[in-house]
Amino acid sequence: MPQTTRNYYEILGLNRNATAEDIKKSFRQLARKYHPDVNPGDGAAEETFKDINEAYSVLSDEAKRAQYDQLVFGKAKRKPSVNNGYPTNNRTPFDTWTVKDFNQTTAKRPKVMSPTSSKRDIEAKLTLPLEKAYQGGKERIRLEDGRSLEVEMPPFMLNGQRIRLRGQGINEGDLYLKITVARHYFFEIRDNDIFCQLPLTASEAVLGGAIEVPTLDGSVKMMVPKGVKSGQRLRLANKGYPDNQGKRGDQLVEIQVLIPPEPSAEELELYEKLRQIETFEPRKNLLSSN
Repeated sequence: MPQTTRNYYEILGLNRNATAEDIKKSFRQLARKYHPDVNPGDGAAEETFKDINEAYSVLSDEAKRAQYDQLVFGKAKRKPSVNNGYPTNNRTPFDTWTVKDFNQTTAKRPKVMSPTSSKRDIEAKLTLPLEKAYQGGKERIRLEDGRSLEVEMPPFMLNGQRIRLRGQGINEGDLYLKITVARHYFFEIRDNDIFCQLPLTASEAVLGGAIEVPTLDGSVKMMVPKGVKSGQRLRLANKGYPDNQGKRGDQLVEIQVLIPPEPSAEELELYEKLRQIETFEPRKNLLSSN
């Protein structure tokens, strides 16, 4: 075998007699081992991962594999065409490739289709954190066939939305990504409104004032009225989630007045003074019919 040609069988740890199942199994094992997500910042592992994908892209396709074997090992499985007892000069496009041409072309991952194969669309599921679904950006996905793709996600993704990636399916078919927006620990999406619960101290609830509230755009100041009650809802206009037309809803902020679990000695002293002077009697009319 010419030294300038890469041995794809060796890259996958196989011999020339490997079955399609052997190739698939070896690829999956090596891809898991050298995947960039498993080896962050490891340049050598990343290059090995690229080599593994390149080898698999050729050996997993029956037509590409036959052409590769013919070029590299010089053993064609077909007989040359004959015209009046003499070989013809009609050669397939592959027959005219040099070793150098083959290496350069496979590095670009050519789309050579088997005559018996056909385009097939495939679907994959992708779960995004709420912040990534809102902001968009690059996201790396891993497909069932072992391929790893880096996708530029648009902003304002919706739960259940489908994204079409042309030519990323089987044999130049399309890939459809079905988006799931993961549940968030603080925000809850309700249509295009966002719901959240904001804890306040008793003094903040009584005195009111400007309170910082987290939103998808960062923290904003919200004016809390004096005497706000636990369970009361305040509204931040246009801070909700954009719909498919780009129109934003509101952020609904439910107030929760909380008691400190472990007040300091000084706080307890102040609470004691407050109890002695406070005029509010919450149980005054507890049994009254009025």
